[in-house]
Amino acid sequence: MKKVIVILSAAILFSGCAATQVALSKKDLKVENRMSATIFLDVDNMAEKSIYLDIRNTSAKDIDITPFILSNLEGKGYRITKDAKSAFYLMQANILFVGQADQTALEQSVTAGFGGALAGAAVGAAASGASNSSILTGAAVGGLIGGAAEMLSGSFVKDVTYSIITDIQISEKTKEKVEQESQAELETGAESSTTQTSETTVNRKKYQSRLATTANQVNLTFEEAQPMIEEGLIRAISGLF
Repeated sequence: MKKVIVILSAAILFSGCAATQVALSKKDLKVENRMSATIFLDVDNMAEKSIYLDIRNTSAKDIDITPFILSNLEGKGYRITKDAKSAFYLMQANILFVGQADQTALEQSVTAGFGGALAGAAVGAAASGASNSSILTGAAVGGLIGGAAEMLSGSFVKDVTYSIITDIQISEKTKEKVEQESQAELETGAESSTTQTSETTVNRKKYQSRLATTANQVNLTFEEAQPMIEEGLIRAISGLF
């Protein structure tokens, strides 16, 4: 029992120090944009100023950034058109995810790139012991340490990250013909699939990337993070032109 008390006391001291360190290092709000690939539009064509916007939101949150991007682009001299065929640029975006994000899953989602899978938040569990008595003792200590850590660092000090993950595609007109090949895997049964391939010739170059806009701060709430990550996303998309 004394061993349990000593371990618990050390755990409480360690959690308190860790909580203090997190509170100090994450006291300021930090907003970042990360892209899976950089998009460089053809600078020779930047004089063309007509653009068609198609921004969609398939996340669980109600977010509408279109009016702000329209305003930013118009401020740069772009003419917004509703005719996709005549527009020199097509800017398409889909907001895939809005909410609290696990850092590891966030990195995996960005690395997956445009159209890639979104990684889920990882939940870890640990268990150890060589005998029944050690398993029971380990479980008891683990439960107590977990409770202490939750009280000290979970309830009062939380390192929180909120994110918006968006897939972006920009198409620009070109005088050259562009050969385009598309493939799609269709599931036709439990153990079978069909691959569809189509080839077309178009007069547009396409650029694709996945963008993650994040806000990180100790004890951050979504209400505090939302305007900041929306602003970061708007700035990033507008900055591509």
